[in-house]
Amino acid sequence: MAFDKDAIIASLKEASISDLNDLVKAIEDEFDVSAAAPVAAAGAAGGDAAAKDSFTVELTEAGQAKVKVIKAVKDITGVGLKDAKDLVDGAPSAIKEDVKEDEANDIKEKLEAAGATVTLK
Repeated sequence: MAFDKDAIIASLKEASISDLNDLVKAIEDEFDVSAAAPVAAAGAAGGDAAAKDSFTVELTEAGQAKVKVIKAVKDITGVGLKDAKDLVDGAPSAIKEDVKEDEANDIKEKLEAAGATVTLK
């Protein structure tokens, strides 16, 4: 008997949820496997946002006080004035990447105080 994956896929498309559930159970029993996602992988995927330990500070919009924002970006990043201006003009742009939550919040506060709109990712 030849393995015809297209025929199997066609059969699966026509099957009910109940039938598919029974099929999964039968495969688990027959081959001694589990279709459940490993707990560690499911926990990491589900808890990623809550347990995030590094952030990217993104300048979303410069706002009305563009010069103040450019100065703030220059002070925060340590780049030259032209590079800071390019970052602000290119908004949305990443100001700092892979920073701890406290530092990200400090940077966000400084930029918002200068008039910018900031997003933490």
